[in-house]
Amino acid sequence: MKASALRYAVPPMSPLRPDTRQILRTGILIFGTGVLSILLVKMFFGGIGRQGPHTNAGWLFLMLAMGCLPTGTLTLILALLKILGDRRR
Repeated sequence: MKASALRYAVPPMSPLRPDTRQILRTGILIFGTGVLSILLVKMFFGGIGRQGPHTNAGWLFLMLAMGCLPTGTLTLILALLKILGDRRR
């Protein structure tokens, strides 16, 4: 196959649209906050036992992670689907 035929076989990767970039950035920040809070609970705030975290700060960061991880995951899925939709345009 010639190089010119390969050039048209795969659509070129266009830069992200500003709204897509914002959704992706927001999803990464929310998900990253959840991951960071779980790491803080595990490393610095006494860990998580059978009955939950051992400190008040551990409980606070666990609740933060429980809110951020699902929200960040859904936001990242939305951003990835939007990127796929933008590529088809």
